Amino acid sequence: MAEIIRMPRMSDTMTEGVIVDWFKKVGDSIEPGDLLAEVETDKATMELESYQEGTILFIGVEKGDAIPVEGVLAVIGEKGEDYQALLDEEKAKAEASETKEEAPAASPAPAPAAKPAAAPAAKPAPAPAPAIAAMPAAVNSNGRVKISPLAKRLAKENNVQISALVGSGDEGRIIKRDIEAYLANPAAAKAASGAAAPTQIVQLPQIVGEESYEEIAISQMRKTIAARLGESKFQAPHFYLTIDIKMDRLMESRKAMNEVSPVKISFNDLVIKAAAVALRSHPWVNSSWLGDRIRLNKHIHIGMAVAVDEGLLVPVIRFADSKTLSHIAAETNELGTKAKTKKLGLDEMQGNTFTISNLGMMGIEEFTAIINPPDACIMAVGTIRQHPVFENGNWKAENRMKVTLSCDHRVVDGATGAKFLQTFKSMLEDPVRLLV
Repeated sequence: MAEIIRMPRMSDTMTEGVIVDWFKKVGDSIEPGDLLAEVETDKATMELESYQEGTILFIGVEKGDAIPVEGVLAVIGEKGEDYQALLDEEKAKAEASETKEEAPAASPAPAPAAKPAAAPAAKPAPAPAPAIAAMPAAVNSNGRVKISPLAKRLAKENNVQISALVGSGDEGRIIKRDIEAYLANPAAAKAASGAAAPTQIVQLPQIVGEESYEEIAISQMRKTIAARLGESKFQAPHFYLTIDIKMDRLMESRKAMNEVSPVKISFNDLVIKAAAVALRSHPWVNSSWLGDRIRLNKHIHIGMAVAVDEGLLVPVIRFADSKTLSHIAAETNELGTKAKTKKLGLDEMQGNTFTISNLGMMGIEEFTAIINPPDACIMAVGTIRQHPVFENGNWKAENRMKVTLSCDHRVVDGATGAKFLQTFKSMLEDPVRLLV
């Protein structure tokens, strides 16, 4: 029996996916475990496996197009089987939803008739109210025009440019009657959307130079980064604490550690370990804001921000306080490689209780980072630089590093954040404490 294959929710924040590539085409046989398609979600590009057995009878979305969660990806069944009834049922559901949306609100009950009164003295007629300009169709948070599935199909069949239309549905959504109105009178519809008559071009002297630009489609990952960090920045009251750390002893200790470590230990690995150990003593910095409550996490999972072409991914080092430096070094190397090759699993990008963003390797001396929700804090790590220091009557060069803690003031107070940084600083300035 033919069966619809729907777009699954492949991450907790996913609302739609983009088909990067199809591994199967109509007429191909497929078995459970076979790769069906490659899908770009809001967090990564992932391979979609089939859980059904049969023949691909229908593919509902083209390569490069977006499809909402629960949308019809494909139909699988026996070779030659009639699947049109399934698609007709989906279409009927969409039309029923459209009809419900377009149903007019119930008219209010008529007001009781008023008693006759003497006619008032004649007054000048009020000036006509100014016309309200129609607004173009609304767009959603992903930058797409809001349009019902039925209206979208009608627009596509009649080559209607939806971006110029006025939506009369909820929140400016374009619905079927808007497309029908346009088809009945395209000129009036364009006028309502504010389209102006062509302007005569005035010939001007030629200016040296040429304007040019390139528009790049926003990836699902970039859309999610924009939404989550925008929400974090404008909803969580951030404040920032910066501390300066002496790094000479740590640099000497790292050199000695790498002589015996099975894997190379980086400064970032030492920062992760020091932060994890310091969080044991400061649980409020390791907490999460959940809207109506605060979660004090007993476990310590460090998120490690990794830059990729489309933005940032945050793989998670779990129970970082309990792991040795060589274990952390091996794990950060593996997770960093997976992030850059888009091979991270969802379980490797979830559950962080504290996040570290390190731009020291790029020569950035000091910066602030936006909190990665639902964490209460994120730490920005700068580069190690030599600074002149006057001590005992002599000048000497000293290696120092600045870190800045961004705190959510709904959870962490200034003194709490400062005490955490003091503990963190003591760990790096006395590296032996990281080994016990």
